[in-house]
Amino acid sequence: MSSPSGSAPPVPHTFREYLASFGPGIMVVLTWLGAGDIVEIGIAGGNYGYSLMWVLIVAVLMRFLFVSLIARYQLCNQHGEGVLDGLARLHPWYAPLLLAASFVMGHVYLAYMTVGTAETCRNLTGLGEIWQWALLWNGIAFYLAFRPSYDRLELVFKILLGLLSISFLGSALWVGFDPAALLAGLVKVEMPEQRGAFGPLLIAMGMVGAVGGSLMNLAYPYFLDAKGWRGAQYRRVQFYDFLLAIVVLLILNLSVWILGAELLYPDKTITVLDDLPKLLSTVLGEWGRRLFYLGIFAAIYTSVLGHAVGLAYMGSHAWLRHKAGTGKITQDYRSHPLYRVLIVWCLVSPLIWTIPGMPDFVRLTLLANSAQVVMLPLLAGGLWWITADAKYIGKEYRNRWWENVLMAFLFVLAVYSAGESVIAIVRYFTGGK
Repeated sequence: MSSPSGSAPPVPHTFREYLASFGPGIMVVLTWLGAGDIVEIGIAGGNYGYSLMWVLIVAVLMRFLFVSLIARYQLCNQHGEGVLDGLARLHPWYAPLLLAASFVMGHVYLAYMTVGTAETCRNLTGLGEIWQWALLWNGIAFYLAFRPSYDRLELVFKILLGLLSISFLGSALWVGFDPAALLAGLVKVEMPEQRGAFGPLLIAMGMVGAVGGSLMNLAYPYFLDAKGWRGAQYRRVQFYDFLLAIVVLLILNLSVWILGAELLYPDKTITVLDDLPKLLSTVLGEWGRRLFYLGIFAAIYTSVLGHAVGLAYMGSHAWLRHKAGTGKITQDYRSHPLYRVLIVWCLVSPLIWTIPGMPDFVRLTLLANSAQVVMLPLLAGGLWWITADAKYIGKEYRNRWWENVLMAFLFVLAVYSAGESVIAIVRYFTGGK
């Protein structure tokens, strides 16, 4: 895998040095956390109170273990290559598949994130039009991403993390919660009776099932590489970096769940992102609504930045890997023109959906997701293979038996989730028949 010039950062040894080194984990978990997660977690809390919180713990723990195995391949494999290189070594079609996914999902992901960022700012301020806010914030993202400086991006993410923490955690503490009910929800494994449109088993499967095949799991290796962490000597700091990030993600998710449980359960529901801030305004007043909206903005905008940069890295790398075949890549994917083409594509093309009078892009999203769900088992299966087989990762670092059990479980869930998603999409386009 081609690396940028410059010396590698020092390996930390003290607690202070570790804290100063952390960053890639925060970037990837904030890339994952978006408006959809906020709505889904709020709905889960509103429908089932605290009784399904243990599912969130399981899902986050599985993601930690799964992505840690991906990071181990990135840092420790015997070929000194990236994760995408390993997948292409397994089968050459992975490179063009991920290149196509970078373009297709780059438009779809960034379309609803662009609209979400703009709607949040308009709702927060009561000023301007959707397209004006979208142009402003995507323009800033373009400035940050077109010629990326990792240190600058990491600083932006850390500032927005502070805003997120004050917003979500502050709102949850302001509303208040029952500590005993919270603890019971975290440790008591139960499946309550169905409330609302989504059964508890479906919510549980949905939270866990997408872990193994999520396309943006592959963003983490690129953030590690951009940080300069290359080689097994960085394995320990990577582990603690990601562990801290996962704890932060869990706290943020639990804060939103608490808000759903306290404000909605058992007789209210939410269907769109604006419902929860409106409810907060009735409990905490206008400042409570604004506080939560600031967190929503931070959650969506970090996803805008993380998706644009991560997908541009991946698409450029996939193109170079496809061109090189089984040979060595001699160019740095960060400086390749395709990286900048993808940044333009991800941040400019979605603006079309903010033009007044444009129809929504629900059908586009469903069509793209129907293609993406096919990738769930392909990604989960491929990542399992290259982390389990000594031919790819090396004998010393291949999966242990319990890690293979975890990967097998996630692969089965990915296949199940893909099948269910395809059935749901077919029903949508056939009028529910």
